[in-house]
Amino acid sequence: MSRPHILAVPTPAQGHVIPLLEFSQCLVKHGFRVTFVNTEFIHKRVMDALQEQNYIGDENEIHLANIPDGFEPWEDRSDLGKLCEKTFTVMPGKLEELIEKINREEDEKIICVIADGTAGFPIQVAEKMKIKKAAFWPAAAASLKLLYDTQNLIDDGVIDNEGTPIKNQMIQLGQNMPVIHSSNLIWANIRQGLATQKKIFDFFYKITKAVKVADFLICNSTYELEPEAVKSVPNILPVGPRLASNRQGNAAGNFWPEDSTCLKWLDQQQPNSVIYVAFGSFTVMDKIQFRELALGLELTNKPFLWVVRPDIADNANEAFPEGFQDRVAKRGKMVDWAPQQKVLSHPSIACFFSHCGWNSTMEGLSNGLPFLCWPYFADQFIDEGYICDIWKVGLKLNKDESGLITREEIKSKLDQVLGDEQFKARALELEETAMKSVQEGGQSNKTYNNFIEWIKA
Repeated sequence: MSRPHILAVPTPAQGHVIPLLEFSQCLVKHGFRVTFVNTEFIHKRVMDALQEQNYIGDENEIHLANIPDGFEPWEDRSDLGKLCEKTFTVMPGKLEELIEKINREEDEKIICVIADGTAGFPIQVAEKMKIKKAAFWPAAAASLKLLYDTQNLIDDGVIDNEGTPIKNQMIQLGQNMPVIHSSNLIWANIRQGLATQKKIFDFFYKITKAVKVADFLICNSTYELEPEAVKSVPNILPVGPRLASNRQGNAAGNFWPEDSTCLKWLDQQQPNSVIYVAFGSFTVMDKIQFRELALGLELTNKPFLWVVRPDIADNANEAFPEGFQDRVAKRGKMVDWAPQQKVLSHPSIACFFSHCGWNSTMEGLSNGLPFLCWPYFADQFIDEGYICDIWKVGLKLNKDESGLITREEIKSKLDQVLGDEQFKARALELEETAMKSVQEGGQSNKTYNNFIEWIKA
């Protein structure tokens, strides 16, 4: 029997592949077939990690395909400016060729393209090929509101035409929405220089145009968590939080093999006792800051599980303070990468020390956890604003005069988050709110079902 065939295209970054793959796995349960298209480089990373989990896409009716990204093998894909340039020059033609090939060779032709809104180009390809097109926004609705408001920021003299902040000021994104500093606008905190910032700013202009021509704009958020943001972005429809835990499945799409030994370690810890420390796939820090973080965790005298990516600092495994690993051996566990959703739902976790990426934010909230926030770049400062100022389920860290987050500051804030029952109580309320939304009769669930009907129509 012929199934409706969907093409899903994420942005080539860890925090974008996971939520769209999660969403694709939800679609499969409704009888859809999904071809999931990564770049060749990301496809190899995902496949290498999947082998470690014994997870094969085809068993779940998801076929993992790939297209070239335009980079030479030796080029640096962490150069975000170059990635933005190649996204709109090389990849559209390659994606069009892939769709034509599928439609030529297979009975189940592509009837809809679902693309990460921050990729942009697949929407334009679908428009050109007259295929149904939906944008999937994997971040907060507030972050899209900010992108839509860039012309206002230029007109108000906050930024220039290239996105560079002119005024040193706080910006209110909207009523009951986060306030962020002008230096922390999504494109302004990328840390790769002004030339890259300009390319990223131009890129965001292109993707907002692409998102606006999508037939459907869905968001991995909930109306209840961001009512003002959802109301202020035309046509955005929240269907989140879409998580593996909602469907009792395994998360997929990781770029690193997960170290599941940490789950057995967590089984041996007291309930509500462990600090989970994980800063996503992009955060990097110098050795001085890395050591302060380690010493701060040591000072708390509490059990902790710390995800230490090999590239989080230069020679991360050699960057630990002398004797640190021996001193914390009985209460600290370090892993390269963790099965995060399973960790966050474990009863021994007490709080989430996070970079505030939107996936992590949704996963932490969906498990009723308070946060300590360490945003690094892009939209993470918006998410920190929600966590600390709007929802009041976490705390921010302050830097000293030299720009360092000290061990004493880390200990002090962790003690506050863990010692104040109000944080936990509010987090549990938000968990209930988020989970109700995706359950039968909830607002996100109704929106999701409408989306399914639209594709099938």
